[in-house]
Amino acid sequence: MTLALVSQGCEVAICDVSEDNMQETAKLAQAAGDSKVSTFLCDVSSETEINAFQAHVADHHGAAIHLLFNNAGIGGGGGFVAGSRDEWERTFAVCWYGVYYGCRAFLPMLQAADEAHIVNTSSVNGFWASIGPTTPHTAYAAAKFAVKGFSEALITDLRINAPHINVSVVMPGHIGTSIAINSRKVLGHSDALNMTEQEVKDLRERLMHQQGDDAAHLMNLSDDQLREMVHQQGLQFRDQAPTSADQAAEIILKGVKDKNWRILVGDDAHQLDARVRANPWDVYEHDFRALTSITEAN
Repeated sequence: MTLALVSQGCEVAICDVSEDNMQETAKLAQAAGDSKVSTFLCDVSSETEINAFQAHVADHHGAAIHLLFNNAGIGGGGGFVAGSRDEWERTFAVCWYGVYYGCRAFLPMLQAADEAHIVNTSSVNGFWASIGPTTPHTAYAAAKFAVKGFSEALITDLRINAPHINVSVVMPGHIGTSIAINSRKVLGHSDALNMTEQEVKDLRERLMHQQGDDAAHLMNLSDDQLREMVHQQGLQFRDQAPTSADQAAEIILKGVKDKNWRILVGDDAHQLDARVRANPWDVYEHDFRALTSITEAN
């Protein structure tokens, strides 16, 4: 997104919890255009740090901004019943409070502009709270539902109280990013290839609760094979996605320019949206029936 904005002449201020990732993005941005790019180390789940970022933006870019992109997110905290509460609340905090605190902190700067736009990233998991019938996904989905609802409610609020500010809620499907890899770091886990014995043990326990024909096979893998499997899953999520990060940025910016309040990203997002709308009562049971059919066939 930063590269796309810079290539169109926008100044950009980036915040991230990873200094290395930001500096890499800033270097790429320098090659994409001549616009000013600043970076700020920030945990978006902390209102104090978000407010410090807001002060940084005011100091480096002026008192008014035209675009606010709240798109920080991590995966994790899947299980409410059997998962870690700390991981659940960390995931929810980044995915929800990052958006909420961002809007709170930067609203005065948006109001100071002649025209402005808030772009909040939800997910297909903001209208479909699942990644399949074998894996709980509660923290991320709960946060993304909150982002979607908040953003939609802002349409009326802004129309009444700040009509020069528009809002869009972005609902991507599978996008080729490093979220699976980066989420482990944010949640305090080792990277996949260096998982500790305890982390591997915890993974095995989660796999024991999985249904489907893959569970038994996965349980028979060695510790190093499990580490390699998790590593490859992160790479495949990034490198084999149906929609690239560049394509996603193009779709999102077009939606913002067209002032669309609802921006679906990727053919998979459109297909899932249509499926949920066509038969919302059956959208979860459909997957469970499919899993049962596969299990019985084997």
